[in-house]
Amino acid sequence: MRPSEEFAPLSMKWLDRAERKFEHLAIPNLIRVIVGFNVLVFVLYKLNPAVLSLLELDPEAVKRGEVWRLVTYIFIPSVGAPLVDWLFTALYLWSLWWVGNGLEEAIGSFRFNVFYLLGMVGTTVAAFFTDSNFSSVMLNASMFFGFARFYPDMVIYVMMILPVKVKWMAWVSGAMLLLGFIGGAWEYRLAVIAALSNYLLFFGREIFQDARHRGEVQTRRRRFEKAQLPADEALHTCATCGRTEHVAPDLEFRVAKDGNEYCSEHLPRTPVAS
Repeated sequence: MRPSEEFAPLSMKWLDRAERKFEHLAIPNLIRVIVGFNVLVFVLYKLNPAVLSLLELDPEAVKRGEVWRLVTYIFIPSVGAPLVDWLFTALYLWSLWWVGNGLEEAIGSFRFNVFYLLGMVGTTVAAFFTDSNFSSVMLNASMFFGFARFYPDMVIYVMMILPVKVKWMAWVSGAMLLLGFIGGAWEYRLAVIAALSNYLLFFGREIFQDARHRGEVQTRRRRFEKAQLPADEALHTCATCGRTEHVAPDLEFRVAKDGNEYCSEHLPRTPVAS
């Protein structure tokens, strides 16, 4: 898998400093380790269903000294349904492996470790604040949203039949979370905010900048239409090569982070400092 060139690895000062100092502590292929323990827990569950009650994120049990629950809940392969179907669980774990590997390839092992750890911290804080048992569902959802950020046009075959782009699946998942957030209990709302805090921390600034740039493009388009410029005057001009949509009609033009417009061949591959 190759990440979309439109999105380069994140550059944040605090994360850059942390990576230089602690990169050696990162666990490479972390998601493979997590999936491996998920498989083990699933097998143990089939042998003795009571094992799940020893691994769940139960704040009261943690307070009694069962601190392993702060980690073991991420090894429960559940998406809100009983663990009764081998095929369903296999598909779930395969998707978890695939998404995690893709995100780690896009941002690097250290940053993926930090991303997942922040999601775990957020989930744990929410669980203790609400005194509720939380699963890793929201945490894994944040990982999928991060994956969709880098692979928006990748096609997934739903039920092995229906081709759907990753970005549309992410939009649908986000809409479902939003509906649940609006109509759900406050515990659910806090779970959404806490578990997705890692995604917002990593990508929130980029999302805001993208929205601002799209607004700027729309404003320029409206000004262009209002001015009724001659037909031979260009709307788009690449800041690097100077080509316009009249000279090269097959090119796509986009506004980069520095506010300048570039054709698809010269769009900067790394974020431009604002």
